[in-house]
Amino acid sequence: MLAAKLVQNQGLHVAGLNFFTGFCVEGHTHSIRSRSNRKPRRNNALWVAEQLNIPLYMIDVIEEYKSIVLHPRHGYGANLNPCLDCKSFMVKKALEWMHAHEFDFIITGEVVGQRPMSQRRDTFPVVARESGANDRLLRPLCAQLQPLTLPEREGWVDRAQLHGFSGRGRKAQIALAEQLGLKDYAQPAGGCCFLTDAAYSRKLRDLWRNRDRPDYDIDDIMLLKVGRHLRPRPHLKVIVARDAGETRYLRGYRRRFTCLDMTSHNGPLTLVEGEQNDEDLDLAARIAARYGQGRHEPMVRFQVLSIDGREREVCVTPLRADEVPRSWYL
Repeated sequence: MLAAKLVQNQGLHVAGLNFFTGFCVEGHTHSIRSRSNRKPRRNNALWVAEQLNIPLYMIDVIEEYKSIVLHPRHGYGANLNPCLDCKSFMVKKALEWMHAHEFDFIITGEVVGQRPMSQRRDTFPVVARESGANDRLLRPLCAQLQPLTLPEREGWVDRAQLHGFSGRGRKAQIALAEQLGLKDYAQPAGGCCFLTDAAYSRKLRDLWRNRDRPDYDIDDIMLLKVGRHLRPRPHLKVIVARDAGETRYLRGYRRRFTCLDMTSHNGPLTLVEGEQNDEDLDLAARIAARYGQGRHEPMVRFQVLSIDGREREVCVTPLRADEVPRSWYL
């Protein structure tokens, strides 16, 4: 928002690009879950474009992005976040878009020293070089700490009106937002990618371990964002909805997984993945029963819908809290 506004205020036409990788936090689980939240339910990219009165182009890069996630040249960060490869990839895609639509240069909101992997003084040149953008990549918030770029040399942008922010703090950016009249904005520290999340990364690693090779599709990465994920046995995975919103969402996958629907009490929908025998199915149902309103009852009844369309009923005793070890949770 700040970077776009600074360039926009110099009389230049700015367009926004939003790359959809599938791992984006914005607008997914926040919209699926039922719990009340004071935070507005919005796609922040669309909302920002509206506030700045700029066109926004949303670009699906899910398939192309796979190689970045699965084989990052520069490795991962603290979790499964390939931040440096990701930044180079997105700037490269922006460069392709720039040439195709007759724009002149690229801007980002990066600040030197703000991120431990992709926003360092030594990695900024790596992104510029590997993306092919070179000196057509302008970082308005820290430009005064960087070598001159083409837009500055050509006089398209006045370097004096740019900034020299650095470090992990956000006070200078928040002050600039107030100065520019920007009163509402997303969480200043970011957090827009599930790959930076430790819990999500554990679930993704588990997914890879239980397949022939690391891979995923859009349904895989969406499902990892929803519900409680438990693996009580190496071949058995259980996904239990956390509220009514997640139950509605998981119902869309009932033909892809074995589905447990609690019929004797109000309770969450549960999906079961993997080959299951009767003993496995009973265990999955006992886990699911623990999260419904019949958790203290001697018996809870489920309607079971198998992937092949067969239906049957099971009755189980809910597991107690001490019977669900922490190691089962992903």
